[in-house]
Amino acid sequence: MKEGKAKALKKLKIVRGQMDGVIRMLEEDRYCVDISTQLLAIIGQIRKANTDILADHLKTCVTDAIKNDESDRDEKINEIVNIIDKYVK
Repeated sequence: MKEGKAKALKKLKIVRGQMDGVIRMLEEDRYCVDISTQLLAIIGQIRKANTDILADHLKTCVTDAIKNDESDRDEKINEIVNIIDKYVK
């Protein structure tokens, strides 16, 4: 497994535990701001995991495409542009 994917996997396993905690908080009717704070932490971890995946993709797949295949290069670049566009919205 590539380094970026391994880092993302670790973060997402943490998120899984955090989600279980948030579910318990909801079931226990805990304070809304506390729940929201935990949800924001989860969102942050998911964003970081996505960054790890995209960085890994740039270092491997996109780099290989740029070196080897012009049509594949354009496709890989467009994929990244589409992802960035989704982040901005």
